[in-house]
Amino acid sequence: MAHPQTTFRGTDFHGKSMLSVRRSTIAKKTLHTQLNQLRSTGRYDCFKLKWHPIYDPSNVSRDMWPVTPHLFWDSDIGKWVEAACYFLQSEHYDEEIDKAVQELVDMIRSAQGEDGYLNLHYTVVEPEKRWSNLRDMHELYNAGHLIEAALAHRDYYKNDLLLDVMVKYVSLIRKVFGLGEDQLHGYPGHPEIELALFRLYSATGSQDAYDLARYFLEERGNPKGQNGKHYWEWEAEERGDIPQKRPNWYPEVGSLWYNQAHQPILEQQSVEGHSVRCMYLLVAVADMIRLEGDTLKAEAWMTAVTLQWNNMVDKKMYLTGGIGAIKQWEGFGIDYFLPQGTDEGGCYAETCASIGVMMLAERLLQIDLQNPDRRYADVMELCLYNNVMTAMSLDGNAFTYVNQLASSDKNPSGRSEWFEVSCCPPNLARLFGSLGGYLWDYGSNNNGETFINVHLYTTAKLTFDNSVDGKPVKLEQRSNWPWEADVAFTLSAATKTTIRLRLPAWSENQYTLTPAADDTSVSNNGYLTLSSAYLAANPFFSLRIGGFAPRYIAPHPYTNQHTLTLARGPIVYCAEDVDNPWETNHFRDVAVAASSPVAEEARVDEQSGEEYVALKTKCWPRSLVGDYWNGRRTEGAEPGTTRTRTRDDQKELLGDDAKELVLVPYYFRANRPGKGQMRVGLLKA
Repeated sequence: MAHPQTTFRGTDFHGKSMLSVRRSTIAKKTLHTQLNQLRSTGRYDCFKLKWHPIYDPSNVSRDMWPVTPHLFWDSDIGKWVEAACYFLQSEHYDEEIDKAVQELVDMIRSAQGEDGYLNLHYTVVEPEKRWSNLRDMHELYNAGHLIEAALAHRDYYKNDLLLDVMVKYVSLIRKVFGLGEDQLHGYPGHPEIELALFRLYSATGSQDAYDLARYFLEERGNPKGQNGKHYWEWEAEERGDIPQKRPNWYPEVGSLWYNQAHQPILEQQSVEGHSVRCMYLLVAVADMIRLEGDTLKAEAWMTAVTLQWNNMVDKKMYLTGGIGAIKQWEGFGIDYFLPQGTDEGGCYAETCASIGVMMLAERLLQIDLQNPDRRYADVMELCLYNNVMTAMSLDGNAFTYVNQLASSDKNPSGRSEWFEVSCCPPNLARLFGSLGGYLWDYGSNNNGETFINVHLYTTAKLTFDNSVDGKPVKLEQRSNWPWEADVAFTLSAATKTTIRLRLPAWSENQYTLTPAADDTSVSNNGYLTLSSAYLAANPFFSLRIGGFAPRYIAPHPYTNQHTLTLARGPIVYCAEDVDNPWETNHFRDVAVAASSPVAEEARVDEQSGEEYVALKTKCWPRSLVGDYWNGRRTEGAEPGTTRTRTRDDQKELLGDDAKELVLVPYYFRANRPGKGQMRVGLLKA
């Protein structure tokens, strides 16, 4: 079963592109920045199992109870090791990074107990309380990230020094959890180990890994899992929790939907609760669907995943690909509740959540390789170039956890060098390390022909051996995506090959193929299919994607937001104070009109050398003197009366003095000196 964390090895980012520049920055700067943070905060040495002041219970804040800041350190190390191994085995070898990985693996090996147990907190701080709070304490989550690190480590170092540790740990976990009378019937409060176990099974054939992952998914949400009670309610009683006491991120006592355990997964029809947990859970379900194959069970799981995907994308996703409107539980609110900023009631849009969306989209594309659905790839690209890309500064040294769409005095637009809970920075690094695996899928069909599905455009080269006869296949694409619409391809294959090229939904299926072909077709799912006959005659071809002109996007009416957002290709734009020094109120009172022309301007950032396209249009300052929006009562009119606004009314409302408004890509925000003022959706005039 293919995963991008393994298939990325077949991709070479061989020329300059936005993606190759980011990858190079992470390899040369970000990995070192994060390594320094791991060392300075105590994380690097945590597997030496020595006491650290942060472990003191007095450091647990009211907001974080019962979770302590160090509880995630195991996973921080795991994700960084995983990211480092991906870059080491590509074109970015680094001696310091190599040495650090090997030293960390030695420390992890030395920290494992004789029975296989491996967890910082429950070894050093509370050894008597293992497995006593699966709901909150992240034991299994940490194990999942260490499993993924072990797989990446083996792929690069060609040894089992870390994998042996994790296989032994998985064996212990399998003995502890299950449906047996002498086992705990629990499952993780923060999903992640499930998808890691399926990867472990695919890589090693470990039946323990497969059975354990499947058990965790099938048992989740069982209302009578342990002694006739929901497992987490049972374990809370066992540890003596006061029923009225709850973690602050729970809206109320017993809010099982926060952890996606309010119902069995097959009965859930909408995304609920903590957005990162939800995505990791659904990624694991998608992996199980692939392993189940063409069965009724797989069909039922697919129905459940599709229902949740549609609910998320259609009703709970921001224009930037961000998910999770609610700060309190870092997750989903009600349908269509998508405020732009904290002063409007929300907009969390955590970086890890969008990375999880990308992972889920990639897995769903894998389920039907002969008929890929651009709906998944479009969302994957939307997340990548917007909510994920904005999460790291151009110099690779600062990051975001929350990605709001509008700044405020309380929460200006900016970045931080690190976070107390630092899941996002190393997560972003490991995504970019395996990014080649997200660009395309490939394999052989039932007729023995090879196929390549191209999901993302950039400058890169794919090389793999045909599984039918072992002959090499190479596909190269060259493009200045996402700024230019042209993509040039070169195919080298000794066997018959079919290529499918994604036409983004915003292109409205407009394209130009050169040389032209009579036998090409666009599927209902938005992929242009090039036959083996066409490719045999035209190994050099190019595709020009239509619909690249700037476009306005209006939110769904149910959001009750009367705004417009500018986008160009896959890039969403925002207004920032650096380019509009006349603005003093976070662009709250700035209105744009869909009828106003939009000009494009190619720019190069002086400090970073970043090349991008800025947009320019007209805007008007809003005034609430006189008429109100949308035909509401006019000042001085009789109560209950309305009148239709005329063009003169609009002038009175907006003022006659139009200003030039400059917009930059959302990912580009907070990279230049400014006051931290930014907004994506502007008032609709």
